[in-house]
Amino acid sequence: MIVLLFTGGTISMRHDPAAGGAVPSLTGRDIVALAPGVDQLAELEIDDWGAFPGPHMSVERMWELRGRIVTHLARPEVDGIVVTHGTDSLEESAYLVARSVSSDKPVAFTGAMRTSSDLGWDGPGNLGGAIRVAVSDDARGLGVFVVMSDRIYAATDVTKAHTHMLDAFDSPGLGPLGVIDDGRVIFRRALPERLPVLTPEAPASPVDVVYAYAGADSRLLNAVRAADRGIVIAAMGRGNVPPAMVEGIDGFMADGKPVVITSRTGRGRVGCTYGYQGGGRRLAEKGAIFAGSRRPQQARIDLMLALGAGMTVGEIRMLLEAV
Repeated sequence: MIVLLFTGGTISMRHDPAAGGAVPSLTGRDIVALAPGVDQLAELEIDDWGAFPGPHMSVERMWELRGRIVTHLARPEVDGIVVTHGTDSLEESAYLVARSVSSDKPVAFTGAMRTSSDLGWDGPGNLGGAIRVAVSDDARGLGVFVVMSDRIYAATDVTKAHTHMLDAFDSPGLGPLGVIDDGRVIFRRALPERLPVLTPEAPASPVDVVYAYAGADSRLLNAVRAADRGIVIAAMGRGNVPPAMVEGIDGFMADGKPVVITSRTGRGRVGCTYGYQGGGRRLAEKGAIFAGSRRPQQARIDLMLALGAGMTVGEIRMLLEAV
């Protein structure tokens, strides 16, 4: 049996003239009724968990969703789970589940880029594709997926790479894990060894992401330092920041709070290549943690999970710099 866990998002939306745009309107049963044949793919159980647009997903709400998934996975009669989700934050919820849940049962996130009021609504096709992945024997033991436009992505490396096209999701530099071809689930690349999951009572928050850009200084860093448990820097290029940001980074370190360096570029690893003021090598010498190829939003989730689990700055460094 496959649990369909509906959380809202564009897949559940219709155009509302009074609101002047799309709003959540459809229940899980409504969506299934509008997706001919999906009920023939597996025995389905519908869980109408929520009706939230993607930007309405908070850390607390994502953690509550993660708990609901864990509860369903523990049921012996459940073979897998499909989660419908707003695409604006889908990758973050999927990554959080991938990094905090260990199960051989497949969990497939999906959504839609067009509403049910639009020509070419992609919701039914994406839902059917996700169900096919969730029932596939080949998907067992591979973790959490994102299934969109007949492409299967690993939740640990996928991102929304376009604002509105149907093929908005991608794993930059890697491509999809596999495809759905004429109803057949085909995996065509392997995943790296899965990292140990982090299972705190709850993620630590707040943890913010501060972007580097030409002329950036320390104002934003200084403004959030008192409240934040740690900070993620979406640095330039290989992991470099303007010199005026260094003072704010130093302040976090002086407080004993982890500073995690990522890149705003979207592809590639951060590293200690540059030795000028604000360069990666200088930041590493100060004690900044380099998050490998993690995107800023991924590093933020790992940092929240690690802090929630009580890990020290040194332990977080070992976790994030290991891969």
